[in-house]
Amino acid sequence: AMVIVTLVATLAAAMVWQQWRAVQVEAGERMRMQAAWILGGAVDWARLILREDARNGGADSLDEPWATPLAETPLATFLAADKDHTDGAPEAFLSGSITDAQARYNLRSVVDDAGKVLPAELEALRRLCDAAGVAPEVADRLATGFAQALAGAEDAPLQPRTVGQLTWLGIDEATARQLAPLLVLLPARAPVNLNTASKEVIAAASGIDVADAARLVQLRQQAPFKTLQDAKKHLAPSVTLNPGQVSTASQFFEVRGQLRMGDRILQERALVQRRNPEVVTLRRERVSLNDVGG
Repeated sequence: AMVIVTLVATLAAAMVWQQWRAVQVEAGERMRMQAAWILGGAVDWARLILREDARNGGADSLDEPWATPLAETPLATFLAADKDHTDGAPEAFLSGSITDAQARYNLRSVVDDAGKVLPAELEALRRLCDAAGVAPEVADRLATGFAQALAGAEDAPLQPRTVGQLTWLGIDEATARQLAPLLVLLPARAPVNLNTASKEVIAAASGIDVADAARLVQLRQQAPFKTLQDAKKHLAPSVTLNPGQVSTASQFFEVRGQLRMGDRILQERALVQRRNPEVVTLRRERVSLNDVGG
């Protein structure tokens, strides 16, 4: 009798555990789907802002609405005041930001459409590596490796899409981290925006010295440059600003969204391109899903 009782108790415990586990899996999947749907809405929100900004035309600068980050806000703030649809839901907080992808130097600009390394852009990349405290030969390695990756030869390295994947071109992770604040990989050649880039990136892309670049950064805070000629007026007459290397407007932006729901954090990053008047999402990736404080 005791054996039967033990067996029944064991089976009952196993059934309860399986049911509990199924409920937990279902709850986790439901939360994941809800989070992905909400973050998808954050990308749509960013696209609407960029589309509205495109209607105004002109230059892109850090004093425009798109450059103002969304501070962490309770999700209920964005929903209708209908408690029938919010009661029992986990407390969630949404935050996000839009940054100009052309505020960093675009590695894709080093190679032309024919797959050849451009000497002027290679010099710009060398200056960028110097500003990042990286050996100049790293620029040659990146340019050569990227050109080979674009060519798609059998023994060529994989084509990286993010700075973190630059290790595919033969550099170490520490070097990639040093370059991350200054470098970006976009799907097409794109100039650096003088209204949003740092002085180091401006100096590297344009060829002017860091002091002149720092002066441009200070001047744009008073009034953003509407055209390259506006910036040129503050430089020496001998300086030439190449529109293929620098500009005052952008078409590529990076959208970041973060959702904190319960004890979980979900982060997502999207690269969008503004093709006036439309804003197209080029890629989306989940950055992390982890416990708070983990």
